[in-house]
Amino acid sequence: MLAAKIATRTARHRSWVRLASTATAPSSYKVVVIGGGAGGLAVSSTLSKQLGKNEVAVIEPSETHYQQPLFTFVGGGLKRFEETYRPTSDVIAPEAQWINQAAAQIDPDSNTVTLADGTKVAYEYLVVAAGIELDFAGIKGLESAIGKNGVASNYSPRYVQKTFEFLQGVKEGNALFTMPATPVKCAGAPQKIAYLADELFREKGVRDKVAVGYYTALGKIFAIEKYANAMNEVARSRDIGVNLFHDLVEVDGATKKATFKVLGAGPQAGETVTVPYEFLHVTPPMKPFDFIKSSAISNAAGFVDIDKGTLQHTKYPNIYSIGDCSSLPTSKTAAAAAAQSSVLKYNLLNQIRGTNAPAAEYNGYTSCPLVTGKNKLVLAEFSGYTGAPHETFFFDQAKEHAFSYWVTADALPAVYWSSMLKGTWHGPATIRKFANPTAKN
Repeated sequence: MLAAKIATRTARHRSWVRLASTATAPSSYKVVVIGGGAGGLAVSSTLSKQLGKNEVAVIEPSETHYQQPLFTFVGGGLKRFEETYRPTSDVIAPEAQWINQAAAQIDPDSNTVTLADGTKVAYEYLVVAAGIELDFAGIKGLESAIGKNGVASNYSPRYVQKTFEFLQGVKEGNALFTMPATPVKCAGAPQKIAYLADELFREKGVRDKVAVGYYTALGKIFAIEKYANAMNEVARSRDIGVNLFHDLVEVDGATKKATFKVLGAGPQAGETVTVPYEFLHVTPPMKPFDFIKSSAISNAAGFVDIDKGTLQHTKYPNIYSIGDCSSLPTSKTAAAAAAQSSVLKYNLLNQIRGTNAPAAEYNGYTSCPLVTGKNKLVLAEFSGYTGAPHETFFFDQAKEHAFSYWVTADALPAVYWSSMLKGTWHGPATIRKFANPTAKN
């Protein structure tokens, strides 16, 4: 059935020196991948090997690739910032052509992508893996306050080291941690740093003088009930205040005050609450990139409109999408992108080769490792489509475990560099068959 759905809708070697101009590169490719993040590289590495040199291009403006899941550990003082990045030239497959520019426009009717310098790149097939844009300007006063005034964010390589620096200086007052109302990548990160900060304050002997508060615009601490119950208990046991339906709308760095708008349907809905802070960790609002939002490939919310099973576009059969920029109704994580990449590559390669094979279907799998302290972690794994837990190991992953911490802090970072970016890691389904044989894959 899925193969029929795809069939019905269907009627270069990497430069070792950064390109000075796209004029030196081919202007047309079999496959163009927009985005050199985790999802884009997982796809382009495999496709470029399968299709050959100069057949796949990766449009990516950044010369540095960051392993973003490690940022929480850097902010908590548990990892060095230097462990989180490598040159983009080192992680793009040698068979792929790196176009070191930003995409500015997608024209799906002419099968072209316009780059920031006005150059057009033609494609036969397009994979959109552009990620999601951090919108620091979406909160009044944040741009002028962040990086100083006790304000930091683990979501940006520019500010992540400020988190631990500022936390070390806190001796009393309020330490606030926020989660916005918009979709975000790694939705567990806003609260993870609160638990690490709590542990740090206890080690420094100042916890009794510091009030730790988690302010989320959402109506619950975590989307999946099993893990929400676990995180509520962690927060309760550590005296971390959880404030639901509180959306950060303004930061006054000069006076160190944060203003929240109360959402929901309660008696305070629509009102604002201003809280003084000594430290403020901000998860910025996030939004689709303008070049996607303004294109015919986007849905009403600005995300690439794809079938949630096949990852193929609902209107343009030669377009696919993966990860944070897609319309997939699941949590935006690297774990989700790994699982999605397997489905996307299988279906796209079959389409390119004209193979009439049954289509692969993505089941919404995602994972959110919730660090709760040094050597402690709740390993949330679930389907974003059904809300059902989908755990890899035999033990209850809603419980804090040192093993779960090791997997997240040490094993998975190695897998990321050595396997995921090379297109050979598609998630833990194979491990699950042995480590939790009673679970469905």
